[in-house]
Amino acid sequence: MSLRQMEYFLTVVEESSFTRAAELLHVTQPALSHQIKALEKSVGGALLERMTRGVGLTPMGRAFLPHAELAVRSAAQAQRAARAAAGAEGGELHIAALHAVAVGLLPEVFARWSRAHPGVRLLLHEYGTTEQLEEQVERGVADLAIGPRPAHWTGAVTGVGEEEIVLAVPFDDLPQALNFVRAGEAPSAGRTQVELGELAELAWVRCAMEPVVHGRRFLDWACGQAGFSPRTAVWTEHTSTAVRMAAAGVGIAAAPAHVVRGAVGEDCAVLSVEPAWRRELTVFTRSEPAGVLGAFVRTVTEVLAVHAR
Repeated sequence: MSLRQMEYFLTVVEESSFTRAAELLHVTQPALSHQIKALEKSVGGALLERMTRGVGLTPMGRAFLPHAELAVRSAAQAQRAARAAAGAEGGELHIAALHAVAVGLLPEVFARWSRAHPGVRLLLHEYGTTEQLEEQVERGVADLAIGPRPAHWTGAVTGVGEEEIVLAVPFDDLPQALNFVRAGEAPSAGRTQVELGELAELAWVRCAMEPVVHGRRFLDWACGQAGFSPRTAVWTEHTSTAVRMAAAGVGIAAAPAHVVRGAVGEDCAVLSVEPAWRRELTVFTRSEPAGVLGAFVRTVTEVLAVHAR
């Protein structure tokens, strides 16, 4: 059994056709069929069956498929990791990130990286939870992940900075007597911080990606500490959608500052919470980041340092 045979097998499964797979692999169809038969002889049974429309998996093939996928991904990651550790300029880095980090932070990181390392292509994979990031790096889908410190990761974890969670609040919902600052105004024009209890009567735009703290969704826990339960107007899937909803006047959205600032207009106030909501951001990898991986970690750290000023 060879890695090439498994790659051939996966291509046939993906295309559901020996003919199309042979074209993509730049081999003749008889050569492809020969390699598949050799693979089936090695595993001890048929993996594929010809059907009326295309090619399907046998029960043995369905059992074999996820392991073949992992083997091929691991081989590709091993090659990328070796090149990255050697500082090789070329190839690509696969990066897993939370959606909010991808939207608010990574455009600046990727732009800076592309100017300094034009020979290394970046491929971004976006997810909703830190647990998903851990899974993708563990499976070899990504070379590194960017997000809050993972709870169960046994590989290398590098702290790269902090992000502040702020509130985007429709200005018309705020008591005028409290003199809050509209987005874009100078801080001297009024208040830029708020105690959570002051917003108890307002509606919230919640996000399915909201983290869990002490067994409860973060806003339920934080508002509970302030003596009230948040009244939810809308649930969204993505943080960036929640911010857009707040900008349109639907309700309050809580999101990282690098997502909120610049995404809302003068009809919103962008407020810090007293005391401030901050969380650590990390980069985590299967082994200590060196070479190209280390350079990418430094780039993320530099961009976060600029944001913190």
